[in-house]
Amino acid sequence: MNPTFSLRPARTSDVAAIKRLVAPLAEQRILMAKETVAYYESLQEFRIAESSEGEVIGCGALHVMWEDLAEIRTLAAADSWRGRGVGHVLVEDLLAAAKAIGVSRVFCLTFEVDFFKRHGFEVMADQSAVDPQVYSELLRSHDEGVAEFLDLARVKPNTLGNTRMIREL
Repeated sequence: MNPTFSLRPARTSDVAAIKRLVAPLAEQRILMAKETVAYYESLQEFRIAESSEGEVIGCGALHVMWEDLAEIRTLAAADSWRGRGVGHVLVEDLLAAAKAIGVSRVFCLTFEVDFFKRHGFEVMADQSAVDPQVYSELLRSHDEGVAEFLDLARVKPNTLGNTRMIREL
């Protein structure tokens, strides 16, 4: 672990900091901003990178989509901490969490293709990453990330320019 920061589960008091981390990336259309209530609803999915001074410097979430499939989402690091390993440590921690709960594949929708390639992700060549029965079940989800994974037309404006990537664990 990097001695200048550590990881921990998110707390309700972290939501404002998560929103601050996401805001500049949402303005650049790299991440999608969410309503505050959505961060609270998914808080247990989040890991926080915290500096030795107690500042929230990064975040990332692991969202389970199906028995064997999860998504890394809302991965962000403070500008002043970019290039210092925060994102890498968060991704490795989220991948370990996915493996620990029995997930065998992890998906992401990203502009940072090279970053995720360094973590073993590959561009999804096959748009049908799930069998037809699972696909029909996933269609019932109200989660935008699931819709993005399925590449549904209604979320195309959210995904323009993003690359769908997946990693087998």
